[in-house]
Amino acid sequence: MTTAPAKQIEDTASQYAAEAIRLDSHGSYGTAISMYQRAISTMLKMVKLYPNYSLNNLYIERTKSYQKRIEDLRSLEKINGDSPIASSSNSNNNSSDDAVRQKLVQSLKATYEELVLVDKPEISMNDIIGLEDSKRILKESIVFPAERPDLFPLGWPKGILLYGPPGCGKTMLAAAAAAEIDSLFFTVDAASIMSKWLGQAEQNVAKLFNTARDTISKTNSPVIIFIDELDSLLGARKQEVGGEVRARNQFLKEMDGIQEKDRHLPLYIVGATNKPWSLEMPFLRRFQKRVYVPIPSEDSRLDMFKHYTSPLHLANDVDISEIAAKSDGHSGSDIKDICQAVQIRVVSELFESGQADDHESKPRVISAKDFQAVMSLRKPSISLQALKTYSAWTENFKAL
Repeated sequence: MTTAPAKQIEDTASQYAAEAIRLDSHGSYGTAISMYQRAISTMLKMVKLYPNYSLNNLYIERTKSYQKRIEDLRSLEKINGDSPIASSSNSNNNSSDDAVRQKLVQSLKATYEELVLVDKPEISMNDIIGLEDSKRILKESIVFPAERPDLFPLGWPKGILLYGPPGCGKTMLAAAAAAEIDSLFFTVDAASIMSKWLGQAEQNVAKLFNTARDTISKTNSPVIIFIDELDSLLGARKQEVGGEVRARNQFLKEMDGIQEKDRHLPLYIVGATNKPWSLEMPFLRRFQKRVYVPIPSEDSRLDMFKHYTSPLHLANDVDISEIAAKSDGHSGSDIKDICQAVQIRVVSELFESGQADDHESKPRVISAKDFQAVMSLRKPSISLQALKTYSAWTENFKAL
Protein backbone atom coordinates (compact mmCIF):
# COMPACT_ATOMS: atom_id res chain seq x y z
CA MET A 1 0.00 0.00 0.00
CA THR A 2 1.73 3.15 -1.22
CA THR A 3 -1.02 5.77 -1.75
CA ALA A 4 -0.77 8.99 0.23
CA PRO A 5 -4.31 8.76 1.71
CA ALA A 6 -3.61 5.24 2.95
CA LYS A 7 -0.34 6.34 4.55
CA GLN A 8 -2.15 9.20 6.24
CA ILE A 9 -4.77 6.89 7.73
CA GLU A 10 -2.09 4.50 8.94
CA ASP A 11 -0.11 7.31 10.58
CA THR A 12 -3.24 8.67 12.25
CA ALA A 13 -4.09 5.27 13.71
CA SER A 14 -0.56 4.94 15.02
CA GLN A 15 -0.70 8.39 16.65
CA TYR A 16 -4.05 7.67 18.33
CA ALA A 17 -2.78 4.36 19.67
CA ALA A 18 0.48 5.83 20.96
CA GLU A 19 -1.37 8.64 22.73
CA ALA A 20 -3.88 6.18 24.24
CA ILE A 21 -1.06 4.09 25.65
CA ARG A 22 0.69 7.17 27.04
CA LEU A 23 -2.49 8.36 28.78
CA ASP A 24 -3.20 4.85 30.01
CA SER A 25 0.24 4.57 31.60
CA HIS A 26 -0.27 7.91 33.37
CA GLY A 27 -3.64 6.91 34.82
CA SER A 28 -5.77 9.20 32.60
CA TYR A 29 -8.18 6.38 31.93
CA GLY A 30 -11.16 8.37 30.62
CA THR A 31 -9.12 10.18 27.96
CA ALA A 32 -7.22 6.97 27.19
CA ILE A 33 -10.50 5.20 26.45
CA SER A 34 -11.40 7.93 23.97
CA MET A 35 -8.05 7.62 22.22
CA TYR A 36 -8.28 3.81 22.13
CA GLN A 37 -11.71 4.19 20.48
CA ARG A 38 -10.30 6.56 17.87
CA ALA A 39 -7.45 4.17 17.16
CA ILE A 40 -9.90 1.29 16.73
CA SER A 41 -12.14 3.32 14.42
CA THR A 42 -9.20 4.41 12.27
CA MET A 43 -7.73 0.90 12.03
CA LEU A 44 -11.10 -0.56 11.01
CA LYS A 45 -11.44 2.18 8.40
CA MET A 46 -8.06 1.11 7.03
CA VAL A 47 -9.14 -2.52 6.81
CA LYS A 48 -12.39 -1.58 5.07
CA LEU A 49 -10.79 0.75 2.52
CA TYR A 50 -7.80 -1.51 1.77
CA PRO A 51 -9.01 -5.12 2.25
CA ASN A 52 -5.90 -6.66 0.67
CA TYR A 53 -3.35 -4.80 2.78
CA SER A 54 -0.74 -7.17 4.23
CA LEU A 55 -0.95 -5.75 7.78
CA ASN A 56 -4.73 -6.01 8.12
CA ASN A 57 -4.54 -9.08 10.35
CA LEU A 58 -2.19 -7.23 12.68
CA TYR A 59 -4.54 -4.25 12.87
CA ILE A 60 -7.55 -6.46 13.53
CA GLU A 61 -5.72 -8.16 16.39
CA ARG A 62 -4.81 -4.76 17.82
CA THR A 63 -8.39 -3.53 17.68
CA LYS A 64 -9.41 -6.58 19.70
CA SER A 65 -6.64 -5.90 22.19
CA TYR A 66 -7.57 -2.23 22.53
CA GLN A 67 -11.27 -3.08 22.91
CA LYS A 68 -10.42 -5.46 25.75
CA ARG A 69 -8.37 -2.72 27.37
CA ILE A 70 -11.31 -0.31 27.09
CA GLU A 71 -13.54 -2.82 28.89
CA ASP A 72 -10.96 -3.21 31.65
CA LEU A 73 -10.55 0.54 32.06
CA ARG A 74 -14.29 1.05 32.26
CA SER A 75 -14.40 -1.42 35.13
CA LEU A 76 -11.58 0.51 36.75
CA GLU A 77 -13.42 3.81 36.26
CA LYS A 78 -16.40 2.47 38.18
CA ILE A 79 -14.21 1.56 41.14
CA ASN A 80 -12.40 4.91 40.90
CA GLY A 81 -15.74 6.53 41.62
CA ASP A 82 -16.33 8.62 38.53
CA SER A 83 -19.98 8.89 39.58
CA PRO A 84 -20.54 11.41 42.44
CA ILE A 85 -19.82 9.99 45.90
CA ALA A 86 -20.53 11.83 49.15
CA SER A 87 -17.04 11.71 50.63
CA SER A 88 -18.13 13.05 54.03
CA SER A 89 -20.26 10.02 54.70
CA ASN A 90 -18.32 7.35 52.87
CA SER A 91 -14.72 7.55 54.13
CA ASN A 92 -14.73 3.87 55.05
CA ASN A 93 -16.14 2.95 51.64
CA ASN A 94 -13.44 5.06 49.98
CA SER A 95 -10.76 3.15 51.87
CA SER A 96 -12.31 -0.09 50.71
CA ASP A 97 -12.53 1.23 47.15
CA ASP A 98 -8.82 2.10 47.22
CA ALA A 99 -7.93 -1.47 48.09
CA VAL A 100 -10.18 -2.88 45.37
CA ARG A 101 -8.83 -0.33 42.90
CA GLN A 102 -5.23 -1.32 43.54
CA LYS A 103 -6.10 -4.96 43.17
CA LEU A 104 -7.81 -4.34 39.85
CA VAL A 105 -4.95 -2.19 38.55
CA GLN A 106 -2.55 -5.05 39.20
CA SER A 107 -4.88 -7.56 37.58
CA LEU A 108 -5.01 -5.48 34.40
CA LYS A 109 -1.25 -5.69 33.93
CA ALA A 110 0.47 -8.85 32.79
CA THR A 111 3.08 -9.64 35.38
CA TYR A 112 6.41 -11.22 34.63
CA GLU A 113 5.25 -14.38 36.38
CA GLU A 114 2.24 -14.61 34.05
CA LEU A 115 4.41 -14.32 30.95
CA VAL A 116 7.24 -16.69 31.85
CA LEU A 117 6.95 -20.38 32.71
CA VAL A 118 9.98 -21.86 34.47
CA ASP A 119 10.33 -25.62 34.24
CA LYS A 120 12.78 -28.52 34.22
CA PRO A 121 11.91 -30.61 31.16
CA GLU A 122 11.96 -34.39 31.43
CA ILE A 123 12.19 -35.11 27.71
CA SER A 124 15.47 -36.29 26.18
CA MET A 125 16.86 -36.11 22.67
CA ASN A 126 16.25 -39.85 22.37
CA ASP A 127 12.53 -39.25 22.89
CA ILE A 128 12.33 -37.15 19.72
CA ILE A 129 11.68 -39.15 16.57
CA GLY A 130 13.81 -38.10 13.59
CA LEU A 131 15.27 -34.58 13.28
CA GLU A 132 18.80 -35.97 13.60
CA ASP A 133 20.47 -32.93 12.02
CA SER A 134 18.59 -30.53 14.29
CA LYS A 135 19.48 -32.58 17.38
CA ARG A 136 23.13 -32.72 16.34
CA ILE A 137 23.35 -28.93 15.97
CA LEU A 138 21.75 -28.34 19.36
CA LYS A 139 24.20 -30.75 20.96
CA GLU A 140 27.13 -28.96 19.35
CA SER A 141 25.83 -25.51 20.30
CA ILE A 142 24.41 -26.14 23.79
CA VAL A 143 25.22 -29.54 25.27
CA PHE A 144 28.94 -29.74 24.49
CA PRO A 145 29.80 -26.17 25.66
CA ALA A 146 27.79 -26.71 28.84
CA GLU A 147 29.69 -29.91 29.63
CA ARG A 148 33.19 -28.70 28.68
CA PRO A 149 33.35 -24.89 28.37
CA ASP A 150 37.14 -25.08 28.60
CA LEU A 151 37.22 -26.58 25.10
CA PHE A 152 35.68 -23.44 23.59
CA PRO A 153 38.20 -20.58 23.95
CA LEU A 154 36.37 -18.60 21.26
CA GLY A 155 33.07 -19.02 23.02
CA TRP A 156 29.99 -20.69 21.61
CA PRO A 157 26.66 -19.68 20.01
CA LYS A 158 24.30 -18.03 22.49
CA GLY A 159 21.46 -17.37 20.07
CA ILE A 160 19.83 -20.28 18.25
CA LEU A 161 16.86 -19.91 15.93
CA LEU A 162 14.63 -22.91 15.25
CA TYR A 163 12.34 -22.28 12.31
CA GLY A 164 10.02 -24.35 10.17
CA PRO A 165 6.40 -25.41 9.76
CA PRO A 166 4.19 -25.64 12.85
CA GLY A 167 3.88 -28.99 14.60
CA CYS A 168 7.32 -30.34 13.68
CA GLY A 169 9.02 -30.35 17.08
CA LYS A 170 10.71 -26.97 17.66
CA THR A 171 9.57 -26.69 21.28
CA MET A 172 10.44 -30.32 21.99
CA LEU A 173 13.95 -29.83 20.65
CA ALA A 174 14.57 -26.83 22.89
CA ALA A 175 13.15 -28.63 25.93
CA ALA A 176 15.27 -31.71 25.23
CA ALA A 177 18.41 -29.57 24.99
CA ALA A 178 17.56 -28.10 28.40
CA ALA A 179 17.08 -31.57 29.86
CA GLU A 180 20.40 -32.76 28.42
CA ILE A 181 22.32 -30.12 30.39
CA ASP A 182 19.99 -30.19 33.43
CA SER A 183 19.16 -26.51 33.01
CA LEU A 184 16.13 -24.47 33.92
CA PHE A 185 13.87 -23.83 30.94
CA PHE A 186 12.31 -20.37 30.78
CA THR A 187 9.41 -20.53 28.32
CA VAL A 188 8.18 -17.21 26.97
CA ASP A 189 5.34 -16.46 24.57
CA ALA A 190 6.55 -13.46 22.58
CA ALA A 191 3.02 -12.61 21.43
CA SER A 192 1.93 -12.23 25.06
CA ILE A 193 4.89 -10.00 25.87
CA MET A 194 3.92 -7.64 23.06
CA SER A 195 0.18 -7.58 23.77
CA LYS A 196 0.08 -7.35 27.57
CA TRP A 197 0.55 -4.57 28.47
CA LEU A 198 2.33 -2.42 26.02
CA GLY A 199 4.29 -0.14 28.37
CA GLN A 200 5.35 -3.15 30.43
CA ALA A 201 6.88 -5.08 27.52
CA GLU A 202 10.44 -3.76 27.71
CA GLN A 203 10.45 -4.13 31.51
CA ASN A 204 9.40 -7.75 31.16
CA VAL A 205 12.17 -8.38 28.63
CA ALA A 206 14.76 -6.85 30.97
CA LYS A 207 13.46 -8.79 33.95
CA LEU A 208 13.54 -12.03 31.96
CA PHE A 209 17.27 -11.73 31.27
CA ASN A 210 18.11 -10.42 34.74
CA THR A 211 16.26 -13.31 36.37
CA ALA A 212 18.15 -15.77 34.16
CA ARG A 213 21.49 -14.24 35.17
CA ASP A 214 20.55 -14.30 38.87
CA THR A 215 19.46 -17.93 38.58
CA ILE A 216 22.80 -18.93 37.06
CA SER A 217 24.66 -17.02 39.78
CA LYS A 218 22.69 -18.65 42.60
CA THR A 219 22.49 -22.20 41.27
CA ASN A 220 25.65 -22.41 39.14
CA SER A 221 23.48 -24.14 36.53
CA PRO A 222 22.80 -23.22 32.87
CA VAL A 223 19.59 -21.52 31.77
CA ILE A 224 17.83 -21.75 28.42
CA ILE A 225 15.36 -19.00 27.54
CA PHE A 226 12.95 -20.35 24.94
CA ILE A 227 10.96 -17.67 23.11
CA ASP A 228 8.05 -18.99 21.08
CA GLU A 229 6.52 -17.01 18.20
CA LEU A 230 9.69 -14.93 18.03
CA ASP A 231 8.37 -13.04 15.01
CA SER A 232 5.75 -11.41 17.29
CA LEU A 233 8.59 -9.70 19.12
CA LEU A 234 11.24 -9.23 16.43
CA GLY A 235 9.23 -9.27 13.20
CA ALA A 236 9.39 -6.40 10.71
CA ARG A 237 6.77 -3.67 11.20
CA LYS A 238 5.84 -0.83 8.90
CA GLN A 239 4.28 1.05 11.78
CA GLU A 240 5.03 0.48 15.45
CA VAL A 241 3.04 1.78 18.40
CA GLY A 242 3.37 1.84 22.14
CA GLY A 243 6.19 -0.07 23.74
CA GLU A 244 7.03 -2.17 20.68
CA VAL A 245 10.14 -0.23 19.72
CA ARG A 246 11.39 -0.12 23.31
CA ALA A 247 10.77 -3.85 23.81
CA ARG A 248 12.60 -4.76 20.61
CA ASN A 249 15.53 -2.49 21.46
CA GLN A 250 15.69 -3.97 24.95
CA PHE A 251 15.84 -7.47 23.50
CA LEU A 252 18.61 -6.39 21.11
CA LYS A 253 20.56 -4.91 24.02
CA GLU A 254 20.18 -8.10 26.07
CA MET A 255 21.25 -10.32 23.17
CA ASP A 256 24.35 -8.21 22.64
CA GLY A 257 25.09 -8.40 26.36
CA ILE A 258 25.12 -12.19 26.58
CA GLN A 259 27.26 -12.45 23.45
CA GLU A 260 29.83 -9.89 24.61
CA LYS A 261 29.91 -9.02 28.33
CA ASP A 262 28.36 -12.34 29.43
CA ARG A 263 29.87 -14.47 26.66
CA HIS A 264 31.09 -17.16 29.07
CA LEU A 265 27.81 -17.27 31.00
CA PRO A 266 25.87 -20.54 30.37
CA LEU A 267 22.83 -18.62 29.19
CA TYR A 268 21.25 -19.57 25.86
CA ILE A 269 18.48 -17.92 23.88
CA VAL A 270 16.51 -20.32 21.70
CA GLY A 271 13.87 -18.70 19.52
CA ALA A 272 11.19 -20.50 17.53
CA THR A 273 9.20 -19.15 14.62
CA ASN A 274 6.99 -20.39 11.81
CA LYS A 275 7.76 -17.22 9.85
CA PRO A 276 11.52 -16.65 9.74
CA TRP A 277 11.19 -14.29 6.77
CA SER A 278 9.37 -11.86 9.10
CA LEU A 279 12.46 -11.33 11.24
CA GLU A 280 14.46 -8.17 10.66
CA MET A 281 18.12 -8.58 9.73
CA PRO A 282 19.57 -6.79 12.82
CA PHE A 283 17.85 -9.36 15.00
CA LEU A 284 18.38 -12.31 12.69
CA ARG A 285 22.15 -11.97 12.82
CA ARG A 286 22.08 -12.19 16.63
CA PHE A 287 21.10 -15.83 16.19
CA GLN A 288 24.40 -17.41 15.14
CA LYS A 289 22.72 -20.75 14.53
CA ARG A 290 19.64 -20.83 12.31
CA VAL A 291 18.27 -24.35 12.16
CA TYR A 292 15.51 -25.59 9.88
CA VAL A 293 13.14 -28.03 11.61
CA PRO A 294 11.45 -29.74 8.65
CA ILE A 295 8.45 -32.01 8.25
CA PRO A 296 9.32 -35.66 8.97
CA SER A 297 10.84 -37.97 6.37
CA GLU A 298 9.12 -41.22 5.44
CA ASP A 299 11.27 -43.18 7.90
CA SER A 300 10.41 -40.73 10.67
CA ARG A 301 6.71 -40.88 9.79
CA LEU A 302 6.85 -44.65 10.01
CA ASP A 303 8.41 -44.45 13.49
CA MET A 304 5.79 -41.89 14.55
CA PHE A 305 2.88 -44.03 13.37
CA LYS A 306 4.36 -47.00 15.23
CA HIS A 307 4.72 -44.89 18.35
CA TYR A 308 1.22 -43.40 18.33
CA THR A 309 -0.55 -46.65 17.38
CA SER A 310 1.30 -48.76 19.95
CA PRO A 311 -1.51 -48.49 22.56
CA LEU A 312 -4.24 -49.09 19.95
CA HIS A 313 -5.71 -52.42 18.81
CA LEU A 314 -5.03 -52.79 15.08
CA ALA A 315 -6.44 -55.35 12.69
CA ASN A 316 -4.07 -57.53 10.69
CA ASP A 317 -4.84 -55.62 7.49
CA VAL A 318 -3.29 -52.40 8.83
CA ASP A 319 0.05 -51.82 7.11
CA ILE A 320 1.82 -49.03 8.99
CA SER A 321 4.51 -48.80 6.30
CA GLU A 322 1.88 -48.17 3.63
CA ILE A 323 0.15 -45.54 5.77
CA ALA A 324 3.46 -43.77 6.38
CA ALA A 325 4.21 -43.73 2.67
CA LYS A 326 0.82 -42.14 1.94
CA SER A 327 1.26 -39.43 4.57
CA ASP A 328 3.88 -37.41 2.69
CA GLY A 329 3.68 -33.74 3.63
CA HIS A 330 2.20 -34.33 7.07
CA SER A 331 3.82 -32.88 10.18
CA GLY A 332 4.44 -34.81 13.36
CA SER A 333 1.42 -33.09 14.85
CA ASP A 334 -0.68 -34.14 11.83
CA ILE A 335 0.35 -37.78 12.33
CA LYS A 336 -0.63 -37.73 15.98
CA ASP A 337 -3.99 -36.18 15.01
CA ILE A 338 -4.60 -38.94 12.45
CA CYS A 339 -4.02 -41.67 15.02
CA GLN A 340 -6.19 -39.86 17.54
CA ALA A 341 -8.99 -39.44 14.96
CA VAL A 342 -8.90 -43.17 14.15
CA GLN A 343 -9.19 -43.95 17.85
CA ILE A 344 -12.15 -41.56 18.20
CA ARG A 345 -13.84 -43.17 15.20
CA VAL A 346 -14.07 -46.64 16.76
CA VAL A 347 -14.83 -45.33 20.26
CA SER A 348 -17.70 -43.22 18.85
CA GLU A 349 -19.20 -46.34 17.32
CA LEU A 350 -19.15 -47.96 20.75
CA PHE A 351 -21.01 -45.03 22.31
CA GLU A 352 -23.53 -44.78 19.46
CA SER A 353 -24.35 -48.49 19.79
CA GLY A 354 -25.13 -48.02 23.48
CA GLN A 355 -22.53 -50.59 24.51
CA ALA A 356 -20.34 -48.01 26.27
CA ASP A 357 -22.68 -48.24 29.29
CA ASP A 358 -21.10 -51.60 29.96
CA HIS A 359 -17.71 -50.65 31.40
CA GLU A 360 -16.31 -54.01 30.35
CA SER A 361 -17.01 -53.31 26.68
CA LYS A 362 -14.20 -52.41 24.27
CA PRO A 363 -14.20 -50.77 20.83
CA ARG A 364 -13.66 -52.94 17.82
CA VAL A 365 -10.21 -53.31 16.33
CA ILE A 366 -9.03 -50.56 14.01
CA SER A 367 -8.91 -51.59 10.35
CA ALA A 368 -7.12 -50.24 7.30
CA LYS A 369 -10.45 -48.76 6.16
CA ASP A 370 -10.54 -46.62 9.30
CA PHE A 371 -7.19 -45.08 8.40
CA GLN A 372 -8.30 -44.60 4.81
CA ALA A 373 -11.48 -42.84 5.91
CA VAL A 374 -9.70 -40.53 8.32
CA MET A 375 -6.88 -39.64 5.95
CA SER A 376 -9.34 -38.85 3.16
CA LEU A 377 -10.77 -36.14 5.43
CA ARG A 378 -7.50 -34.86 6.92
CA LYS A 379 -5.13 -33.15 4.55
CA PRO A 380 -1.63 -31.96 5.54
CA SER A 381 -1.68 -28.76 7.58
CA ILE A 382 1.30 -27.45 5.58
CA SER A 383 0.93 -26.54 1.92
CA LEU A 384 3.44 -27.41 -0.78
CA GLN A 385 3.89 -23.70 -1.46
CA ALA A 386 4.77 -23.09 2.21
CA LEU A 387 7.39 -25.83 2.08
CA LYS A 388 8.93 -24.22 -0.99
CA THR A 389 9.07 -20.90 0.87
CA TYR A 390 10.90 -22.53 3.78
CA SER A 391 13.37 -24.16 1.40
CA ALA A 392 14.07 -20.89 -0.40
CA TRP A 393 14.61 -19.02 2.89
CA THR A 394 16.90 -21.77 4.14
CA GLU A 395 19.05 -21.51 1.04
CA ASN A 396 19.59 -17.80 1.72
CA PHE A 397 19.85 -17.60 5.50
CA LYS A 398 20.69 -20.95 7.08
CA ALA A 399 23.54 -20.92 9.59
CA LEU A 400 24.47 -24.40 10.86
